[in-house]
Amino acid sequence: MSVPSTNAIAKQLAHQNAPHGLLVAAEEQTGGKGRIGRGWSSPEGRGLWFSVVLRPKFPPEEAPKCTLMAAVAVAEAINYCGGITAKIKWPNDILFEKKKMVGILSEMGAEYGKLNYVVIGIGIDTHVEPEDLPEDVKPIAVSLHRVAAKDFTREELLARIMGNLEDLCQEAEERGFEGIFDRWRGLSCTLHERVKVIAQDETYPGVALDIDRDGHLLVQRDDGRVTAVVAGDVSIRYAE
Repeated sequence: MSVPSTNAIAKQLAHQNAPHGLLVAAEEQTGGKGRIGRGWSSPEGRGLWFSVVLRPKFPPEEAPKCTLMAAVAVAEAINYCGGITAKIKWPNDILFEKKKMVGILSEMGAEYGKLNYVVIGIGIDTHVEPEDLPEDVKPIAVSLHRVAAKDFTREELLARIMGNLEDLCQEAEERGFEGIFDRWRGLSCTLHERVKVIAQDETYPGVALDIDRDGHLLVQRDDGRVTAVVAGDVSIRYAE
């Protein structure tokens, strides 16, 4: 099945009272999107292109943390199924040897202080070949099947991700995000690295120290100031 965007369908279904855990998956997306309005190439049969509707029992201000939670769920599933050591670039890109394999986009619906839903869209290049990708993406992307140390199926990987998401969402509801954030730290390839923060109004280098209790990236600028970087209209790159 080909659709413009699984996230768009999932949000529509969420507005129609779709249940917690609803999965919308497609063989191809013609209008997939990533963070900051970027496109996401989703060729037919070459990856996992799907969105999940979550209805977690916590307030709206906690919802952005689901982005990091999803990154942990996906990275751990990829490492288990593929036998590799994929890492997370803050906040939620999954990389292998600094090449991107996964994009995650989270969107929420809330009103009057109540979180109605979180839709998590996930795109994984499982069997994408270089010729499937736009020219500007080829040097910075990698497909799981090219680096996997053992055989895997898309179905196996999807099932593992969904199980991880269910377990982590329950943990967040019952015990908060502290343990999940510790797992994120263990998978991070951003922390303790020199990075360049590219925001709408300024660009600056620094060292990524940690994430705070809200999942913001703490960057120590070269003048010693520590800035909490909020995911959104911000890019983080490795400093040269």
